[in-house]
Amino acid sequence: MEITAALVKELRERTGAGMMDCKEALKTTGGDMEKSIDYLRQKGISTAAKRAGREASEGQVASYIHPGGKIGVLIEVNCESDFVARSEAFTELVKNLAMQVAAANPLYLVPEDVPPEMLEKEREIYRGLAREEGKPEKMLDKIVEGRLKKFYSQVCLLQQPYVRDDKLTIQDVLNEAVGKIGEKIVVRRFARYQLGEKFS
Repeated sequence: MEITAALVKELRERTGAGMMDCKEALKTTGGDMEKSIDYLRQKGISTAAKRAGREASEGQVASYIHPGGKIGVLIEVNCESDFVARSEAFTELVKNLAMQVAAANPLYLVPEDVPPEMLEKEREIYRGLAREEGKPEKMLDKIVEGRLKKFYSQVCLLQQPYVRDDKLTIQDVLNEAVGKIGEKIVVRRFARYQLGEKFS
């Protein structure tokens, strides 16, 4: 199949990847658009893995105030260079991540941040629920782990479904950004404030 400029343009618009990467993806997949998108996502993941050991000490601290002024977010996202930190693509990513925090209200960044006592409590609740549902005793551990995975996808930012495309997690979004931008990107920390909210 001939890889036309229109095909390359469509793939670029859908993924934000570079022209040469789009061309390569379409050639590799015989012009199949969906397979090309998967190919580029996979490439982003492998680029992210290669860059995992790099130092990310540049970046941005950004704020987002939700219309109406009742929810506000501060977020720090790091990258490797000042050049990337000031780029439009990085700024857009940081803004989208801040909006994710405002909309999805994560409590933690990654599962490792969840306090052990909270995890233990969740495990007990899920185990009790599974018993009440009459699940076999030997299946309880598997069921509890499955429900914990769902719990992480609600409370941990990097595990959450992306509010703009729920087929992706925030980790997927970061991997894709690493693939496009070509630098390690790390969400360092975030804080979400809601009007009238009490802090324990």
